[in-house]
Amino acid sequence: MFPDNINKTSQFPQHSSELSIVTGDSCVVGNVIQPVGDALKEATGDESAAHEVLVDVTEPRPVPFVLSFNNLTYNVKVPRKMALPGRKGGSADTDFAGTKTLLNDISGVARDGQIMAVLGASGSGKSTLIDALAGRIAKESLKGQVTLNGEALESRMLKRISAYVMQDDMLYPMLTVEETLMFAAEFRLPYSLPKSNKKMRVQTLIDQLGLRNAAKTVIGDEGHRGVSGGERRRVSIGIDIIHDPIILLLDEPTSGLDSSSAFMVIKVLQSIAQSGSIVIMSIHQPGIRILGLLDRMMFLSRGRPVYNDSPTNLSLYFSEFGRPIPENEDKTEFALDLIRELEGSPGGIKTLVEFNKSWQIMKTTAQFELDRLGFTLKEAISASIARGKLVPGGTNDVTSTSMVPTFANPFWKEMVVLSSRSILNSRRMPELFGVRLGAVLVTGFILATVYWQLDNSPRGVQERLGFFAFAMSTTFYTCTNALPEFLQERYIFMRETAYNTYRRSSYVISNALLTIPSLTLLSLVFAATTFWAVGLDGGYPEFLFYFLIMLASFWCGSSFVTFLSGIVPHVMLGYTISVSVFAYFLLFSGFFIHRNRIPEYWIWYHYLSLVKYPYEAVLRNEFENPTKCFARGIQIFDNSPLGSVPSDVKLKLLQSIGNSLGMSITGSTCLRKGSDILKQEGITDLSKWNCLWITIAWGFLFRILFYFSLLLGSKNKRS
Repeated sequence: MFPDNINKTSQFPQHSSELSIVTGDSCVVGNVIQPVGDALKEATGDESAAHEVLVDVTEPRPVPFVLSFNNLTYNVKVPRKMALPGRKGGSADTDFAGTKTLLNDISGVARDGQIMAVLGASGSGKSTLIDALAGRIAKESLKGQVTLNGEALESRMLKRISAYVMQDDMLYPMLTVEETLMFAAEFRLPYSLPKSNKKMRVQTLIDQLGLRNAAKTVIGDEGHRGVSGGERRRVSIGIDIIHDPIILLLDEPTSGLDSSSAFMVIKVLQSIAQSGSIVIMSIHQPGIRILGLLDRMMFLSRGRPVYNDSPTNLSLYFSEFGRPIPENEDKTEFALDLIRELEGSPGGIKTLVEFNKSWQIMKTTAQFELDRLGFTLKEAISASIARGKLVPGGTNDVTSTSMVPTFANPFWKEMVVLSSRSILNSRRMPELFGVRLGAVLVTGFILATVYWQLDNSPRGVQERLGFFAFAMSTTFYTCTNALPEFLQERYIFMRETAYNTYRRSSYVISNALLTIPSLTLLSLVFAATTFWAVGLDGGYPEFLFYFLIMLASFWCGSSFVTFLSGIVPHVMLGYTISVSVFAYFLLFSGFFIHRNRIPEYWIWYHYLSLVKYPYEAVLRNEFENPTKCFARGIQIFDNSPLGSVPSDVKLKLLQSIGNSLGMSITGSTCLRKGSDILKQEGITDLSKWNCLWITIAWGFLFRILFYFSLLLGSKNKRS
C-alpha cells in the first residue's frame, strides 16, 4: 500500500541552478550532487569548511525508483530456558516452539530522493530490518517480499545496485582519506574506465562528503592521530557509494557522533538521496535539526511497525491516537517514551500497532504509483546508468541479470590493487614487521651464543638435536605474531566481499604472495645468524638448504596462523589455540619421544605434526655426510654410566669389545657416523628434499583451507 503523499516535492528533487563544467565521461562521474558547504558552515561555524559543489543542470531529472517491502517476517530459534520452580513461562516474544520474532509483518515504501529513517529502542528490530532490505538474511528464513518498481529484487541484483554501510567504521588506519576512496574506486569502478575519470569521481565525492580539508589526513586509530569521528563516518559512507548506487542502506550512521557531526552526516545523505538514490537508515534518536532532513520515518516496537509516515504528520498521528505531543517537546523523544510506556503496560503495544494499520488505510489511495512511474525496473536502471548512476554498470545491455558485471575488475587487477593497498598500509607501520624481525634476531642471537661452535662428540650431537628442535619450533611460534593482522581486517574484508568488491580468491593469493618477501628476509636473518655460529656441518650448499627449510617452516607456520585467523573470532582465542597446537606439534615431532615409542592411538598426530618434517630435514642435512664421525674410540662411552671411568679403563674395555667382535678398536676408530644417528632417531623414510616439499605443501594446504574458511564464514547473512 502506498500513502498518498506522492506529490511531495522531495520525491523528485530539483537541481540547483548553478552549473559546473565536468570534463570526461559524464556518464560515469555521477556528478548530480547538492552543495554541502552550507551544512559544514552550519555544523562547524567554519567559513573555510564550506566547499560548494556545483551541480550540472544539463542532466535529466532522476528516474523514479520505488522500493517496496511487504509483510516482512523473520523468526529465529532460541535455546529453551529451563523453567525455575514457581516461575511462569518465558517472555512474550518466545513461543513454545523455541522461536523469537524479530520482524513481524512489516511493510513500507521508500523512494529515490528521500531519506527513510527506521527508529526504535534497542532490540526493536531496526538493524534487523536494514539487514533484511540489504539481503543479509537467508532467503529461506525471511518471509515477505522486497520489490523495486514492482519487480522482485534477487540477491544477485541487489548486490549490484545497492550499498550497505555498517555501523562500525572499519578502515585501514594509515591510509589517507583520498587514498582510501581511491582504492575503493579502483575496486568498484570498471577496469575499462580511465584512471583520470576514477580520480575525478574521487575528487567529486570528497567535495560531496565535505572532506576536502581532511583529504590528505590519515584515517588513524588508537595509536595514530587521524580524522575526526564524523569525518571517519563520512569516509565509510564514501567507500560504499563510490559507484553511485541506486539503493543506500545504513545501520545507525550517527552512532557515537556528536550532534554537529551527526547533522553533517545526515546532510551528506540528503545530497546522496537527491542525486537519485533511495536512502534507508536506522537511527536511535535524531535531534530536531536531523528530523528536519528526514522525509519518512518508521517506528518499530518489538519487531512491529507502530508509525510509518512523514515526520510532519507525527503530531497529528499521536493526537488522533489520543496522546497528543505537548508543545515545545521533542517529537521523537516523546514517541519513543510513549512506545516504551506501552511496552511495559498490560495491553502492550497492540493498540498502537492496530491504530497504525488503520492510519495506513486512511492515508492510502489506490495503488496507482507504479503505473504513474511508467518505468519497468529494467528500463529505470538503464536510464539511471545513462545519466551516471551505478557507475560499474556502464553498459548498453539492458538485461537485468547481466546489466552489471559480477565483479568490476579482472582477477589480476584485484590482486594488484589489494597488494598495493596492503604494502602502503604496512609501509606506514614498520613497527609491525620490526617486532617480528627483532624477535627472530634475538632468538637467533641467543641460540648462537648458547650453542656456540658445537663439537662432534656425542654430547655435541645431543646438543645439536636440541638446537634443531628448538629452532624449528621457534619458526612456528614466531608466526603467531601475524595472527592479529587478518583479525583486524576481518570486518573490512567482510564488508568489501559482501557486495562483490573483489573475489575472495584474489584476497587469498594476494595475502600469500605478500608474505613471501618478509618471510624470506626472516629466514635469511635466522639462518645467517645461527648456521656458522653454531658450527653446523657443510658449506654453502648445506647453508642454502638450511635457509630453504627455514623459509618453508616460516611459510607453513604463517599459512597455519592465517587459516586459524579465518576461523577464530578473537585474538586471544587464536593465540591460545595456536600456542597449544604448536606445542603438540613439537611433542610429537620425534625429538621428545621416538617414533617407535609413540602409542599407536597417537601415531597419526606424529605424521600430522608440522614440526616433524623440517626437523627431519635439518637432521638429514646435518648428518648425511658419510665422512663425518661423531664418536671416536672412548668417546662412545660419553653420556653413559661409564663416562666417568678413567680413560685407560675405557681403552681396555674397547679392546675387550673388539676382541669379542673380532675386530681391532683403538682410540681413533670411528664408532658412530651420521647415518647411525639418523637410524637411532628413526629418520629413515624421507629424504631431506621430500621433507622440504611436504613442508611447503602443508603451507599451500592451509592457504586453501583459509580460502574455504572465508568462503563459508564471511557470507554476511543471518541464518
